[in-house]
Amino acid sequence: MNEKLLQYIWQYQCYNTSSLLTTDDQELMVISRGNYNSNQGPDFLNAKIKIDNAIWAGNIELHVLSSDWRKHKHQEDKNYHNVILHVVWKHDEEIGENFPTLELQERVPKLLLNKYELLSQNRGFIPCENQIKSVETIIIRKWKERLLMERLQEKSLRIDAYLNCNHYHWEETLWWMLAENFGMKVNGEGFISIARSVPYNILQRHKNSLFQLEAFLFGQSRILDNEYHDEYMKTLQREYAFLKNKYGLIQSSISLSFLRMRPANFPTIRLAQLAALLQTIDGLFAKLLHENEINRFMDNLMVATSDYWTDHYMPDICSTKKIKKTGEQMIQHIMINSIIPVLYCYGCFNDEKDLQMKAIDWLEQLSPEKNTITIQFEGLNIEHNSAFDSQALIQLKNLYCSQNKCLECGIGNAILMK
Repeated sequence: MNEKLLQYIWQYQCYNTSSLLTTDDQELMVISRGNYNSNQGPDFLNAKIKIDNAIWAGNIELHVLSSDWRKHKHQEDKNYHNVILHVVWKHDEEIGENFPTLELQERVPKLLLNKYELLSQNRGFIPCENQIKSVETIIIRKWKERLLMERLQEKSLRIDAYLNCNHYHWEETLWWMLAENFGMKVNGEGFISIARSVPYNILQRHKNSLFQLEAFLFGQSRILDNEYHDEYMKTLQREYAFLKNKYGLIQSSISLSFLRMRPANFPTIRLAQLAALLQTIDGLFAKLLHENEINRFMDNLMVATSDYWTDHYMPDICSTKKIKKTGEQMIQHIMINSIIPVLYCYGCFNDEKDLQMKAIDWLEQLSPEKNTITIQFEGLNIEHNSAFDSQALIQLKNLYCSQNKCLECGIGNAILMK
């Protein structure tokens, strides 16, 4: 037994509630179990109980052992002065307080405890992988909706942090999110550092010159600090030296990585694509708010690098000629991790429900993501038909399953209550 499980048992009243007696044999009736308190103080607030013929209103504290009250020094804490009932798993000693104690260890179904033990001991992909097939589809679907909202709200916190840094400039925030996304997991931090190192209004002044935009991005990334023999790279270096001096730019201090990645994902190619996107990004935020057709909006994200990069993956090293444009998979990645979170955050910020619903609708229209997490959920026959599903499943795995939070999970609850 642990306090989390005991709190769960009390919150959902998973014990025999008939003929309750306190440890000193007083008749007890729970009129209201109280509201779970996730902050400092007693576990449940604003409860109401009846002891013999007297009704008490106040808070309830839970412990595995009665002696934990003194062990945690609650008797010295004013937050616990309004406790009206001490609920414990095992009553191991009298604590000398003026409120009664209720012991639960003989009132909880052994089946619930056995189910919880199976979940907590399973070290597979997810704790409930052997039981999840018994959970109704509608329950899983409802829980996915909650998980998706959680994931979008988490991303909104990061977006809000960016907004605080740029005085709530939504276009610039979208640009930062796009830059981070182009860097992907390996270079995301470096790419956003590059994006933030040049004021957005300066980049917009040069949006008609792809060459100058490349000079900004490659220069700020320190890639142009190297010595090159290629005339194009030398010209970029000279242009960047002029721009850096003109605007007093300070380069990013984060080094970009080329290790263990396909050439198409090299930071050189992603920076060149990002420079091309900068030429079309003006007005993209307005399009995001007003365009309802997801495919028409996604067309704005289809860009190709400048000619130099068609036969280069690295400076000074020629390769087979190939147009390097943002592909379908990359565009979907951008939509899921940059565009839709910004749309949802803006809808929440301005209390525009239609924009929030559009964000969710667009996720349902995008193909499901394929990664180690979603593939294993598919192996358990969990519905995975869209990005809506994959984002919810990623949240489920990372925030609940991997942290063994079965008691806080809608699926775990369904299994324990069944």
